[in-house]
Amino acid sequence: MKAIAVLALWITLFHQGYSYSCQGRCGYGTDNNMSCQCNASCERYRDCCSDYAELCKAGATSCKGRCGEKYNSQNECHCNSKCAQHNNCCSDYADLCNSDGGGGDGGSAITDAEIKALSETIFALDSNKASASELIIEPQALVHYSQTSSKNDLSSKPFVRYLNEEALFSRPTYAALLAVLDNYKRITGQTEDVSAQQLAEQETFLKETISNTELGRELFAFLYTKGVYASEEEFIQDLKMMWFGLYSRNNNKMDSSGFEHIFAGEIKGGKVSGFHNWIQFYLLEKSGKMNYYSHSFDGPWTSYPDVFGMQFMWEGYFKQVGSAVIGCSPEFDFALYSLCYITRPGKQCRLSLGGKELIIQTYTWDNSSYGDGKKYIGSAFPSTPSN
Repeated sequence: MKAIAVLALWITLFHQGYSYSCQGRCGYGTDNNMSCQCNASCERYRDCCSDYAELCKAGATSCKGRCGEKYNSQNECHCNSKCAQHNNCCSDYADLCNSDGGGGDGGSAITDAEIKALSETIFALDSNKASASELIIEPQALVHYSQTSSKNDLSSKPFVRYLNEEALFSRPTYAALLAVLDNYKRITGQTEDVSAQQLAEQETFLKETISNTELGRELFAFLYTKGVYASEEEFIQDLKMMWFGLYSRNNNKMDSSGFEHIFAGEIKGGKVSGFHNWIQFYLLEKSGKMNYYSHSFDGPWTSYPDVFGMQFMWEGYFKQVGSAVIGCSPEFDFALYSLCYITRPGKQCRLSLGGKELIIQTYTWDNSSYGDGKKYIGSAFPSTPSN
């Protein structure tokens, strides 16, 4: 009879809304309808649920059991579909909640582990990256993230002290990049007029970086085996459209593309937009058009490629945090951004370079499309803590 009475009491309490578990409740405010609580205050008032420590404290930085949960400002990190947009996902979000890819037909079969393995292969194959003797940088002032908007020039010297142009710029992929970089009007709202020569330069860039490099061929082979593309021709054509296809960022003018935004940089709304390529930075700094101020992030790599988050002024227009992979080859930049956009469009893409993690944040351009509803690249960049 006692057991029946206890069971009846438990059923009564359950139907009254009482709960003895923190499952799905971590971080939420005090709920008087619940018999125990699951927020930071419960420790002080000694009314935590028995699994509070396991689910809410140990799991505060994990998405285990939290995928798709509602946004809660008290949580340290998040596990919903918008966390990538706000750059506040838990570190295992992609592995536990977001491994569905999103590129071509085979995107759903591509896991984060496979992307990391491929990025390590691409890292190892980057034979055209700058050596320590070919590129010497002077990072100078390191500022806190809270100071990135101050517009104070804290570095008296250029970011790039020395670059062996003769050695690097004579290589086919560098030469192809240089030919394309000077094809754009940096102010948005001005129609980009693409000549036959410029179209040919785009074709050459794709050929040299993808078809004629080992790392580019490795990228295609991976996507081909995953069923994303049926042929190299299809792959190259899709790259051409997603990267170089024009769309409008301002005033309904065909004024922008993914390549222009990421590699060349743009001016929109009185400030620098995009601009995530170290070679373009060097060229403008050398010509006196770029003034390096400081950096707020320096990645863990001790050789090239490295990652920096920089503050700079581009002929009167400021960039609060311009993140870029430094010292890599053009094909390396292009391959990694392409990999991430094809497999994780509009999401965080987790890579591994020399055993160290790099996150690339990608964005789709949703106002227009090409082909059968495919999205142009809106942006892609190394995600630093201040981005």
